[in-house]
Order: sequence, then structure tokens, then C-alpha cells
Amino acid sequence: MPLNAANAAREILTGLHDVMARRGSAQGKLDHVVDLIAEAMKSEVCSIYLLRDNALELFATHGLRKEAVHVTRLQLSQGLVGTIAAEGRVLNLAEASSHPAFAYRPETGEESFHSFAGVPIIRRENVIGVLAVQHADARGYQDVEIEALQTVAMVLAELIAGARLVDGSDRRRARDGMVRLAGLKLVSGMARGTAVFHQPRVVVEHTVAEDTELERARVYAAFRKMREQIEHMTREAEFGTVGEHQEILETYKMFAYDEGWSRRINAAIDSGLTAEAAIERVQQRTRARMQEIDDPLLKERMHDLEDLANRLLRIVSGRMGTAAQTGLQRDAVLIARNMGPAELLEYDRRRLKAVVLEEGSLTSHMVIVARAIGVPVLGRITDIRHTANEGDTILVDGDQGSLVVRPTSQVTASFEGRMAMSQRRRAEFATIRGAPATTKDGRRCTLMVNAGLAEDSAQLEAVGADGIGLFRTEFQFLVSATLPGRDSQLRLYRQVLDAAGDKPVIFRTVDIGGDKALPYLADEKDEAENPAMGWRALRLSLSRSTLMKAQARALIEATDRRVLRVMFPMISEPWEYEEARALFEEQLAWARDNRRIQPSRVEFGAMLEVPGLAEMLDVLLPRVDFLSIGTNDLTQFLFAADRADPRLAQRYDWLSPAILRFLRRVAREATAAGVPVRVCGEMGGRPLEAMALIGVGIDNFSITPAAVGPVKAMIRSLDAGAVRTRMEQLLARPPRDMRKALTDWAKRQGVVLG
Repeated sequence: MPLNAANAAREILTGLHDVMARRGSAQGKLDHVVDLIAEAMKSEVCSIYLLRDNALELFATHGLRKEAVHVTRLQLSQGLVGTIAAEGRVLNLAEASSHPAFAYRPETGEESFHSFAGVPIIRRENVIGVLAVQHADARGYQDVEIEALQTVAMVLAELIAGARLVDGSDRRRARDGMVRLAGLKLVSGMARGTAVFHQPRVVVEHTVAEDTELERARVYAAFRKMREQIEHMTREAEFGTVGEHQEILETYKMFAYDEGWSRRINAAIDSGLTAEAAIERVQQRTRARMQEIDDPLLKERMHDLEDLANRLLRIVSGRMGTAAQTGLQRDAVLIARNMGPAELLEYDRRRLKAVVLEEGSLTSHMVIVARAIGVPVLGRITDIRHTANEGDTILVDGDQGSLVVRPTSQVTASFEGRMAMSQRRRAEFATIRGAPATTKDGRRCTLMVNAGLAEDSAQLEAVGADGIGLFRTEFQFLVSATLPGRDSQLRLYRQVLDAAGDKPVIFRTVDIGGDKALPYLADEKDEAENPAMGWRALRLSLSRSTLMKAQARALIEATDRRVLRVMFPMISEPWEYEEARALFEEQLAWARDNRRIQPSRVEFGAMLEVPGLAEMLDVLLPRVDFLSIGTNDLTQFLFAADRADPRLAQRYDWLSPAILRFLRRVAREATAAGVPVRVCGEMGGRPLEAMALIGVGIDNFSITPAAVGPVKAMIRSLDAGAVRTRMEQLLARPPRDMRKALTDWAKRQGVVLG
């Protein structure tokens, strides 16, 4: 075969154009097509398998026995062809029989052929067949050969669909009746709305170009228009000019100007494709690469590129009628395979009630933005775009990670009842928003919030929180395409402090590494099986002192004569705390010597997440101003249980006597040393667990904003002395079910648990 993929593909496409223009049956045309491909690729065999009646049928062949046509059938995942169709990916084998999925079909006469290459034939994101070539020699196929096959397969898809040769090439797999689906909780909240498809697919109707230069000019014009749109969105973003959202949009813009991407589209046009088909061709390649990527952050970068490809396709085709641009006419639940952050910002916030994704992840840029604007999001809802019809009613329960499509009147009434109850509860919490979190017997507790976005500071007054007990500075690093500089960090920290006013903000230094891999820190990715216990957080920061110095200077200058409160994560031994504090004190000294703006006071804290640190509290406590307990990591370390493993999610309870005894011991030592202790994590955000924590001597919490109201209501209905007495009794003789014992006691005492 020629080594130039564009020339080979162009030669085949020119022949295909002639074949499609002739009169004759679809079968006759496909018979011509396989001969054409085999000749152009100098291949002994070329075969086309089509999906019919849920099986792959040999529909046309050059080189295999003709009597096998319409006789040989393979189930999805059966044999090499079935594997390609089931997984939607390419197979390139020098020796076909060596592959574990190889299945010999004697009626085809293929025993004399060794090498095999096959590509899926895809239409509207669905595999409708397989195009395969075989050679007698055992040899691997070059990348340019595979590229040519994929380009030809794309054009074949239109011929096949137009002739209605496959199952439902234009079908819609929507169902009638109510359907319940479960997925991944990305942003909590409940919502009801009608299904709106974020981005109706642009169907590429013409694939073979008449004039290559004209198609290239269309793509150049579309690129210019797309870049103008991105620049406009970056300038006009409602989030302002600083913070994580600006970093996200800058990353998005970086892809819009990526020359490698435009070169690949140009190369596809060179092969003879129209502008639309070329963009779709490169998009298919991107999707195939995404299937091979395990790193969630790199996958997110690929999703941004997919988002831009869809935008470019709409521009070049002149079909700009997305749901955002045509406007939402009523309360909507937006449905998409995936979304980029910029497209989410285009929607009317008054009408957008929820987003449902077939994919999506907790580290997604879009999810970070959705959380900031308060839109519930569910991800990993398999096949939602085929289950729901445009205009269907959808009930989204972001708290439970589920949804209902086309609910019955009874289900709708129940859902609306729960929504109304939730709204009443929020109204009740609003009445105590300004009241202190004080127990019935006068014990004052503090309720602070965990935050990671600049906009989170604005929620302090809205929920009645006492401050920010944990500001996750790593969010800015996770959504940025490059390492955030000192000035970028300074602007973010200053914005957070200004928004918080006179309420305290505790900044946690960056907790990156392990499972929070950053592509721009080349040696930072932890390949260990237990990344949470790997090279992350303070361990990584101390090894990269310039990173930590830049953050220290940014925090010092941003504080601007206010109190700077900073804490260090993942401390295992006191010397790590001492080294981190010394680094900050060096930067404070530098600021003094250079007459820079300084904090009025600095408070240093440590996070207790590693159980071993509890054995060294007598050494650590005299040196810290406060202690924060990170219950999420601490629990998984105490139980040696990965909190991300669904098999273990419900197995180890926060109300285990082992955890409560551990926390009681830490609280007693900290109190004796005169050091305030606070729980940061999900444990403190649950009323029953928070009640137990008060029972072991912990009165300070940093929790999600949504949890402040329920926990405050619990505190104001609680007798702190009574719960401490009861906890001492239960921990002395632990019951089999601590959760039930505490729940029963709370009910008898009239404690509000929500």
C-alpha cells in the first residue's frame, strides 16, 4: 500500500464517489467497494460486516469465499470482528490467530491469511459494522494504513445508512413508560424539568469533497469564528476576572488555538473529505484515544477538545441552534454525553434546573463550574440520550444519584412532596441562620465551611457559617493548564479574604499528588496502587520548595494586615510540620526585610489525617495554634479501607467505637494543651455524627455549606452535657450497633436530626 494515507484514502474515496453515483443495488455497490479497497491497499482480502438482527453479517468480501456472504454471522464480542464492533476500537494484528478473541470460521476460507486490520464503521456514535483487510504475510499495518481505513469507513457509513442495510441506522431507542436510572452524584440537589438535549448531533450528510481548497477555506473561517466566540466568553464570563473559572476558560481557549488539532483536520481534508466529515473524522480519533486514557485529568482535557470539535462542526455546517443559543423556553434538565465549562455558561440560569451526563467525573471542569452556580449534576447515566426523548419530564435527585424519566403522577407527587419538604427545611434553617450554634446548656460550637472556589465565600452569610475552616487551595492547580504563578494565586486568595470580610479563613496548602495528578508536574504522578498514601500533599510540597514558597508569598501578601491562618495537610511526623512552618517564617522574614505588606498575625495549624501523628501530639501541640482532623482520610487509614472502593463504602461506619475512641483521645490531649481542635470532613456535616463528635469533646466543625443548617438545628436542640455522659457510657461498653443506639437516644431526648 502507498505510505501516504491521504493519497490512498483519496484514491479510494474518488472510486467510492463513482460507485455511489451509479445506478444499481446496494449489494452490488458494496461488492464494487471491497474490490476497490483491496486494489488500492494491495490487500488479498477486504470484507465488510454489517450489524443486522443484533449480529454481524458478512455482507461483501474480496478474497474470502463468496458463498460465505450472508452466511457467516458473528455475535457482538465474538471473534475479532465482534470485538471491534463491541468495543468500537481498532485491531491491528500481525498474527490474527494469536489474539484471544480469534475465532476461525471454516466457510470463509481465511486460514491462509495471517495479518488482520479492522476498524469500526460508525454512524452517529453507534457502531453499525466493521471494515477489515487481511494479508497472507504476517505483518503489522502502518498507522497511515489504519488512518486510510478509518477515513473510508466513515464514508461507507453514509452509503450503508442511506441504503438502510443495518439495524436502525436512523433509529431512536427511546422507550415508552417510566424509567429509573442511577448514576454518579456530581453536584447535589433536587430538580424537575423537561428533557432538553444540549447539543443535537450535526449529521454529516456529505462526506466526499468536490473541491478540497474550498473545504479548507470553510474550516479556516470556522476556526476564526470559534476563536472569536471563545475570546468573547472569556471576557464576558459572569464569574469575574480571577479564580478557578478563569483558569478553566483559559485552558479551554488553549485548545481552541491548538495547531496540532487544526493540522489533523487539514490532513483529513487532504484525503478527500468535506470540512464536516474531516472534523468528525478527527473527533472519532479523539474518542478512540479517550477510551485508552485512565488519568481523569487527561480525560477531562480530551472532553474539552470534544466540546470544541462539536462547536466547530456546528459553525462550519451553519447549524448553530444549540439549546443554549435558541434559549430555554421552560424549566429544563439538560442532557448531554459530556459538556465543557464554557457551554454551561451560555445557559439561562433561571431555566436550567439540572444537568445529566452519560459521562462526567468529579474532577470535571464543568462540574466545578456547576457547583459554583448551584446546578445539580448527575454523571455516568448510561444511554440517557437514547432513553429520554426531547420534552420528557425528568426528576433529578442529585442527593441520591438517581433520576426518573417520564414519571407517573404518583411518583411525581411523591418527588414534589420531598422537594417541598426540603424547601420547608431550608426555610426553617434560614430562620436560625443568624443565631449562634449554641447547645441548650450553653455550649458554643463553631460551624465553618469547606470551600475551594472564590465564589464559596459569598455563601457564608447565606448559610450562617462562622467562616471558612478549610479552603482547598489545590482547586486552582487542578483546573489550570499550567502551574499557577504567585500573582494568580495572590488574586484568588485576596478575593476570598475580601468576600469573607471579618470572618476567619483557614487556607490549606496544596494537597496535590497521588490521585490528584497534574500533567504539568511530570514526576508527580503516583503510580502506586494506593495513591492516597503516596507522594502527595505536604510530602510533595516539601520536595518542591519553590512551589510552596510561591504559595507562601502569595498568602502573606494577600492577607494584607489581616490574620493569616494556614494549615498543612498529610503530616505524618512533627518534623514535617516544623519544616513547612520554617519555610513560611522565612517568607515572612523576607517580607519584613523588603518592607512588603504583612499579616497582622499568623496562625499555623496541622491536619491530623495520618493516625501515626496521634502518637506524637505531645511534641506537636506546643507548636501549633490549632489542630484540624481530616476525617475522610483518617477513617480510610484507620480501617485500611479505600474510601473510593464501592465495596467498602458502607462497610466501615464513622460511628464505629474505634473511630470515636480515637477522636476522644485526640480531643482530650488538644484540650489539655489549650489547642482548639476542629473536624474537617463529611463526618462533621451529618447531624447524628456531629452529635457524637460533641459527645467526645469536639465542638468545632468545618463542613459543606448545605450541612450548616441541619447541623446547627441539631446543636440548638442538644444538651451537650447529656450527650457527653451518654457517649462515655457507650464507649465504655460499645453496643453492637452504635448508630442505632445513638439514634434511639437522640429521639428520646428530642434532638433534631433532620
